[in-house]
Amino acid sequence: MKKLKVFLENLNTIQIIGNKDISISNIQFDSRKVTEKNTLYVAQKGINVDGHQFINKAIEQGVTAVVCETLPEKINENCTYMQIANAATALGELASAFYDFPSKKITLVGITGTNGKTTTVTLLHNLFMKMGYPTGLISTIVNKINHTEIPATHTTPDALALNQLLNDMVNAGCQFCFMEVSSHAIVQQRIAGIHFAGGIFSNITHDHLDFHQTFANYIKAKQQFFEMLPKNAFALINIDDKNGKVMVQSAKTKVYTYSLRTGAHFKGKIADNSFEGLTCQFNGTEVYFKLCGKFNAYNLLAIYGTALLLGMKEEEVLLEMSKLEGASGRFQVLRDYRNRTFIVDYAHTPDALKNVLSTIKDITQNSVEVITVVGCGGDRDALKRPIMTETACAFSSKVLLTSDNPRTEDPHKILADMETGIPVAFKQRALTIENRREAIKTACHLLPDNGVLLVAGKGHETYQEINGVRHHFDDVEEIKSITNYELRITN
Repeated sequence: MKKLKVFLENLNTIQIIGNKDISISNIQFDSRKVTEKNTLYVAQKGINVDGHQFINKAIEQGVTAVVCETLPEKINENCTYMQIANAATALGELASAFYDFPSKKITLVGITGTNGKTTTVTLLHNLFMKMGYPTGLISTIVNKINHTEIPATHTTPDALALNQLLNDMVNAGCQFCFMEVSSHAIVQQRIAGIHFAGGIFSNITHDHLDFHQTFANYIKAKQQFFEMLPKNAFALINIDDKNGKVMVQSAKTKVYTYSLRTGAHFKGKIADNSFEGLTCQFNGTEVYFKLCGKFNAYNLLAIYGTALLLGMKEEEVLLEMSKLEGASGRFQVLRDYRNRTFIVDYAHTPDALKNVLSTIKDITQNSVEVITVVGCGGDRDALKRPIMTETACAFSSKVLLTSDNPRTEDPHKILADMETGIPVAFKQRALTIENRREAIKTACHLLPDNGVLLVAGKGHETYQEINGVRHHFDDVEEIKSITNYELRITN
């Protein structure tokens, strides 16, 4: 229980109606979750639902204090009302104060960008755990408190869940936490009130325009993250991305850079690239890594730079990095007895798909047949669908278009959008099979000895979402069930 007036110290209120000297035992922004008295309810104007509509219902269920942007017409004498300009920002500030500002008690580093976030934070978590530091992880795949796994429902949790998770990490003795920061979370103020010790920018390409509407808005969303970093934090950016410097043009913090192409604080060079791994030079020191592909060289450079900026010893960092294995569903490689290579990857943007296929091309030197199975999610950015197809066709011998997570959208409509991206000269080498299991099965049967099959789009996901229902589906399981295999590498 905390006094309401304690929260008000961090809340910029327009006006307060009622008693400020009451106690608060809980905070909620979903009226359906109000189950106890002395609850503070934050009424947010969401995309689909306005929480202001449920203020009276929340009060009936035990709410004694309400934070809102618009005061209700009828004021309940038994409730305290606090009017503010932005409820989403207020929720973050309140949640942080309720849990005694956990982000200030742990060294929290966030990464934002279109591709590479999950791999980078996962490897950073694994690296720091290997070096003996209790460490937390907040990612698309899973959240972790040291070795304890907590299911992830969003790339970045809501403000309440985020602060509770950080508080649990602090209580468990975690010294560091590495966190994915999505553009949705930035715009929706889910990270309001959070103190970051550092921020990483990986890259930015075409994605999430269903939400942001324009690429310019998408860039602005990412910029906001670096603008909110405190002066004593660090910003680490990929300057090989043309928008790298744009990200930090208004940042207050000191900026560091990493690159594979030009001079930077953390400079990398690829000496060898194969399905077995990468040999790179990082700031002049040659190291072998178990991950492969140019895109992973960038991820590894970001990890290297972050670890050094956090005060770790370079020799120990590189030694432990050489032992790291990749995140599940990120360029995950399987081989069978016919020397065929099967790759499962989460690539669901044109640029991510190009990165994976370019890596396959670089490793195989165009000497083998490459088949790609790819789909696009429903209820998401439809503009990228033909581009995904064009990209797959540009780097593949054959392409099978199939269903991804259609969600509430007609999968045949999604596939029709994708089919518009098939080049005329490629028509005879493209197949459309809506059933994902059948598409993977067909691709496996078409794949010759020594060939490479890429199954893209779902990666680590173990479900397929159709009409709001999640059905168990795992691309790796499907490949294993179809062919005799020997699992050699899991990157």
